[in-house]
Amino acid sequence: MTQPALSSSPRRELTLRGVIIGIVITVVFTAANVFFGLKAGLTFATSIPAAVISMAVLRALKNSTVQENNIVQTVASAAGTLSAIIFVLPGLVILGYWNGFPFWMSFGICATGGILGVMYTIPLRRALVTDSDLPYPEGVACAEVLKVGSGDTEEAAESVESGGAGLKAVVVGSIVSAAFYIVVQTKIFAAAVSSYFRIGDRGAATGFDFGLSFALFAVGHLVGLWVGVAMLLGAIIGWGWAVPHFLLLHPEGGAVAEAAQATWSHYVRFVGAGTIGVAAIWTLAKLVKPVIGGLAGAMRASRARKAGTLHSLPRTEHDMPIGQVGIITLLCLIPVAWLLGHFANISGLGEHMALLVIGGVVFVIILSFLVSAVCGYMAGLIGSSNSPLSGVGILVVIIAALLLVLGVKSLVPEEAGKALVAFALFITSIVFAVASIANNNLQDLKTGQLVDATPSLQQWALVIGVIAGALVIPPVLDLLNQAYGFLGAPGVDPARALPAPQAGLISALAQGVITGNIDWSLIAIGGGIGAVLIVVDEVLGKTGKSMRLPPLAVGLGIYLPTSTTLMVVVGALVGAWFDKRAERGPKAEPTKQLGVLLASGLIVGESLLGVIVAAAVALSGNQSPLAVVGDSFATPAIWIGGLAFTATVVVMYRWIARMGQGG
Repeated sequence: MTQPALSSSPRRELTLRGVIIGIVITVVFTAANVFFGLKAGLTFATSIPAAVISMAVLRALKNSTVQENNIVQTVASAAGTLSAIIFVLPGLVILGYWNGFPFWMSFGICATGGILGVMYTIPLRRALVTDSDLPYPEGVACAEVLKVGSGDTEEAAESVESGGAGLKAVVVGSIVSAAFYIVVQTKIFAAAVSSYFRIGDRGAATGFDFGLSFALFAVGHLVGLWVGVAMLLGAIIGWGWAVPHFLLLHPEGGAVAEAAQATWSHYVRFVGAGTIGVAAIWTLAKLVKPVIGGLAGAMRASRARKAGTLHSLPRTEHDMPIGQVGIITLLCLIPVAWLLGHFANISGLGEHMALLVIGGVVFVIILSFLVSAVCGYMAGLIGSSNSPLSGVGILVVIIAALLLVLGVKSLVPEEAGKALVAFALFITSIVFAVASIANNNLQDLKTGQLVDATPSLQQWALVIGVIAGALVIPPVLDLLNQAYGFLGAPGVDPARALPAPQAGLISALAQGVITGNIDWSLIAIGGGIGAVLIVVDEVLGKTGKSMRLPPLAVGLGIYLPTSTTLMVVVGALVGAWFDKRAERGPKAEPTKQLGVLLASGLIVGESLLGVIVAAAVALSGNQSPLAVVGDSFATPAIWIGGLAFTATVVVMYRWIARMGQGG
């Protein structure tokens, strides 16, 4: 919908106090996210918790606006997302190439990659946000939280929020999910309901793992039915066919659950990466036209700015000037070139520095833009938290390693192979920093669009957030490396080490490509599945019905663990059922809106508690600081937790439906 042109009256948006609050939140959230990601292999979105904290602080300071609150969450979320660099950078320590994280090199990777991510998403904003119908679940949820918490009720006068129902939905959702999360941490409720079992007598096995997470459930409600169905299909392909199939071909010892999980990790994830890769290429092909349109729109805004008529354009056209975007991008490439040259020199590849620097800069320019488009699309489809960034990292490191094999390996002695693996990881980490920011930024810009924020101010806030996060990440990584170490690194105690699963996988993959022992057939199988899914989805699209099967979402279902995907599927099914029932009543849209707000609250509560518990774990060194029962209570905890989760969902949705219909 076209927005009206801006009025000339000033308003509070990008303020010094907002930036300071955002940076303070950034320090806490980034540290917690780094630890949580290295421990669990997942990071959590920080936008909504940051928005809630921001509203509380700014309301106490008075004269705040929803746009100023939006700037705070923008700064904090950019930094929190940048912590996804942990999926690659620790690989250099696991490889034994680094003993720690040199501050200026690590900062340079995070800062230059992150700022490039901001710049690349500016022309993509029009294609993927302004002129797109992607759901952006977390961006929409964050906007709803900001609107409900804002003192500006002009828009709310005709909606459910005006009677306090919207705020009540957010608050109740937050309390419920936070309370449930606390009980899970005590181990009285299980964190997941899982079962693994043998199939037949030939050693095949499979299983499932429902993570009892209200945040994942809420994401499912927000992404919608067909994305959920697509992820379910992916999980069925992965665990109904691929795990039993590859376990028969490559038997694993140990318990059933361990054998199934090992097969999924060693084989099935690469099939999922192939599916994601083909779906990503198809997504890029479909984005060519809208991206060109976005660049044309940026040029029109630039001409209007020079002519002094920018005020006549809608606020959605007020991006950072395209000339500034180009200059900042070029300025970022200078330290990128220095970083690549310095790393090549200290790794013993100095004789080929020119080739590595020139080729590396070109690689960063091209791959960064491609992954920005793909990650932005995936985040818009299923949310930043569930977007498979490590899958993108797999594809990037494969391409980087292949190019090094083709262009450099024959020029260096055999003992330089380790240095080539390290260089592949190093350049992948730069591209990955771009990908992580692109994965988040468009979500933030969607939030900004919904609360009538000025895109250019939000883009500068994103740059500030990137720099803040880049300052925090290296010392936190260094601290955790000294305290625990990473699983697989030389001389590390496996009992204490942080698993860092993605970094371990990506470093192993780089070694496999450069030493020539990678199984390309797995990626080819995934690519074939992706090609079939593209055809099916296009056929469904031509029927004119709402039914679709997004190939990227299917790839996610194969690639991500079922502890993540299955609860998203449940949330999507329940959300669709709730919306269908709401349509039978006299107040369908307000009731649906309350469902969105309830889901937003569910994400808020668990995310805030996730930060607090992660910090408690990091400070105490106790992996279960709130546990009140031991492992012997595991079976009762599954039944109690599962029943409590189900009962809570039923009660919440009945309550929200009655409130929406005026009951």
